[in-house]
Order: sequence, then structure tokens, then C-alpha cells
Amino acid sequence: MEFPILSILILLPLVAGIAVLFMGANAARWTALLTTLACFVLGIVLWANYQIGGPRWQFVEYAEFAQGALVPAWALGIDGIALMLIMLSVFLMPICIGASWRAIQNRVPEYMAAFLLMEALMIGVFAAQDLMLFYIFFEGGLIPMYLIIGIWGGVEKIKAAYKFFLYTLAGSVLMLVAMLYMVLTAGTSFIPDLMAYDFAPGVQWWLWLAFFASFAVKMPMWPVHTWLPDAHVQAPTAGSVILAGVLLKMGGYGFVRFSLPMFPDASADFVPLVFGLSGIAVVYTSLVALVQKDMKKLIAYSSVAHMAFVTFGLFAFNRQGIEGALVVMLSHGLVSGALFLCVGVIYDRLHTREIARYGGLADNMPGYALLFLLFTMASVGLPGTSGFVGEFLALVGTYEMSSWGAIVATTGIILGAAYMLWLYWRICYGTQKNADAAAMPDLDKREWLLLAPIAAVVMWMGVYPESFLAPMRDDVGLLLERLETAAPEGDAHLTEGDPSAAAAEAEHHEDAHAAGEAAQ
Repeated sequence: MEFPILSILILLPLVAGIAVLFMGANAARWTALLTTLACFVLGIVLWANYQIGGPRWQFVEYAEFAQGALVPAWALGIDGIALMLIMLSVFLMPICIGASWRAIQNRVPEYMAAFLLMEALMIGVFAAQDLMLFYIFFEGGLIPMYLIIGIWGGVEKIKAAYKFFLYTLAGSVLMLVAMLYMVLTAGTSFIPDLMAYDFAPGVQWWLWLAFFASFAVKMPMWPVHTWLPDAHVQAPTAGSVILAGVLLKMGGYGFVRFSLPMFPDASADFVPLVFGLSGIAVVYTSLVALVQKDMKKLIAYSSVAHMAFVTFGLFAFNRQGIEGALVVMLSHGLVSGALFLCVGVIYDRLHTREIARYGGLADNMPGYALLFLLFTMASVGLPGTSGFVGEFLALVGTYEMSSWGAIVATTGIILGAAYMLWLYWRICYGTQKNADAAAMPDLDKREWLLLAPIAAVVMWMGVYPESFLAPMRDDVGLLLERLETAAPEGDAHLTEGDPSAAAAEAEHHEDAHAAGEAAQ
């Protein structure tokens, strides 16, 4: 396409964000909604014009501001992986604006400006092809989320905002140092060139660890996950939706775009570390979720457990694992966002997130109970929903790499069913003990408009996942080619019934027998 669609997708919400600062509250709401809907339409155009099986990088734009490898260039372009994450971003953003329509009453223009700025920066992260430009977008996203939590958050909003900012910034400082070294060593900041550059194996370790410090916090991985529950509990509903829906996915995207292709040898060496941390996260955070009394905190801990499936799959070094991890990212973005919206619906009516204050809502809110059940089942991984596809593929890929890793990951599904179904039962079934909860009205038209589209996509992804896998398949194949020489061997159980492995094993026995005869 000759049309600079990626630049428009970034600049449109940026310009609109500046404009709404000078508007009244109602005008700011409508401007933000129309702008995010326009970005969604542009996203559909982007997807419709993306050529599956075409060039690896499409919709490429390039302009230099000045000479020098350390000077950011306006280099944009996407592959299928970036396309899907951009679609997730532009799909969720109008829903976030709609969710804030009544809930936010103070400083509305500034609130809408923060969300529009965040949309521009999120799209920039996934579209950037210059390392320095990526870092600007990646770190810039901290600012609007910091403001959303710190200004429009709950009682302990300042503490949560500072914790979020400091955790994510600390890891990114190390990543910046590594980026400067990479640019000076390779002589370029162009990401496609760096993905094919072979850094020295000894250097890869340090570069991988520097990037890991940033992406592990962003995911977030255990034990640097503690900022997430506080941020979710204190953030307004829409802030939680976009934080869980898109911002956490930047860590997974970073592993796919940087850690794995740029440092394949180090990635292979650190598989035990990643699997160990992911296994702890799955079990520990699931057990912590079981004892939570606050709905938002329970869903926040479940996010940490689900993101562990992403790291399991990505570092399985096989197609099923990586494709499964990418689908888990998309599915979790939809399902966790919807669950936070479901919490927001009843919080707006009763102004409490304490689970014990509810019960029996299926009687007076049947529509709400139906949609909440769908998203609960998707979170658990029920076949026919988006949650099943990604987790199944990620588990298959993990099993090929480590049977013990797959066993530990599977306990996360069991525990996930325990805490999510127990949450649903306490909210929607049981005895109605509180008259105010029993008197709450069912979903209104606005709330149906917010939740129904997510429900439709969750079902679409579960029934026909090929729509989402097809654009990413070639890019996963290219990543696997890059990882081929560095890929570690999986468990020995995989040799059973494998003709090539059996032949290799027979040849090994013949060599050992011949060596024994020679020794005699």
C-alpha cells in the first residue's frame, strides 16, 4: 500500500489526544470514542490488505531524521505477529473508552488524552523497526498508565503508580545499555538486520539477561510480578483492561522479536531458568489466587499464571509451543479484559470488589451471569473458546521440550479451574445475603455493547483459530529457522516411536559395540 497506514495509526490518536485537552468533558468523550473507532477501522483495513505468504515485512515506511546509528529513524513495518497484536490494541481501545463513559467524572479530557496517547505508543511498539524508536515507544507507554493509575485510581493509587513505574523502569535501564552495545557492535539499529546478526556467544548471555530484566517485569514473571496486583486493584476498570489486555503482551512480544532471534544461543542456555520461573509462577500465583477476597486481585494473579504459559511455549523452541504462546497472548488479552469489565459492571452498582458482598446474581442479572460464565470458561480453557486453543498448543510444545515442565503447567490449568469456578459460584450462585446486591439491575445497552463483541471474538478464536494463526505461521517458521542450530534437545521420552531417533540410537549402540570389540 502506498498509503502510510502505520504512521496514520500512530499519529491519529496522538493528535486527537492533544486536541481533547482543550475540550469539555462530553466532547472529549465523543472525540476519544470516534478516534479509537477510526483506528479500529484502519486496523481492519491493515488486516484485509496483509498478504499471507507475502513479504516478511509489510506496510514498510522509512525516513531518517539525521545520520548516525544511535539516532532514531522513523522505520515502521509489521509482520503477522505484530499485525495480530495491533488488532488486539485497536479492538480493546474503544471498549475502554466506553467503559469509562460514566465511571470517570473528574478531569475527563486529561483521562481521554492519556488513553489516546497510550494507544499511539502501543501501536508504535508493535510497528517500530528501529531499535531506538522501539525503546521510545516501549518506555513512553509507562507515562500514560502511570497517570491513569496515579490520578484516577483507588485509595492507594500513589503507591501502586510508583511501584508500577519503578519496577518497569528499572528493568528497562539495563535493556537500554544492551541496545547501545548492540547498535555500536552491529553498526545498525534496524531491527530486521539485528535479527539476522550473529552476536558472539559469550556476549549473548549478557545481552539476553539485560533484555530479560525488562521483559520479565513487563510480562510479569515471578518473582518480579508483585507490582501487577497492586496496579490492577488501584487502576480504574479501563486501566486494568488495557494493562492486562495489551501492556503485559509487550513482554512476550519482546521475547519473540528480540531475545529469541537475536540471542538464540543464550536463549537455549537459559531454557531451564525460564521453565523454572514459569513453573513456580503457575503453581504459586494460582494458589495465591485461591485465597483472594478481592475480585480484581484474584484476576490479577491469574494473569501471572497465564503469562507463564506464554514463556513455557516461547522457550519450547518448536512450532506448537511458539504458536500456542502467541494465541495465549491474544486470548488472554481478550478474556482478562472482559473479566475486568465484568468486575467493573458490578463495582459501578455496589462500589465494592469484595467477593463476599455478592452472591446469587444469576437471579437478578441473568445476562451478566451468562457472559461472565463464558469468560470464566475461556479463562479455564474450555474447548470451543479461545483459551483452549492456545493452552493446548503451548502444553504440547512444552511437553516436547520437557515432560516435567508440561506436568507443572498442567497443574496450573487444574488450579485455574478451581479458583475461577469458585469465584463464579460465589458471585453468581449461592444464597443472596445482601438486599442491595439482589436489587442490582442487569446489563444495560452500553454494557452489552462492551462485552458482546469480546464474547464473539472469544468464540471465533475458539471455533476457527486458523484466522489468527495463518498470518503468524510464516513468521513462526522463520523464527524456528533462526533457532534451529541453537535449539536444545528435549526429553528422552520423545525418542520412543520416532524412526529417526530410533535409527540414531541403533547407530549409537553399533558404534559402542564396535568400540568394545576394538578394545578387546
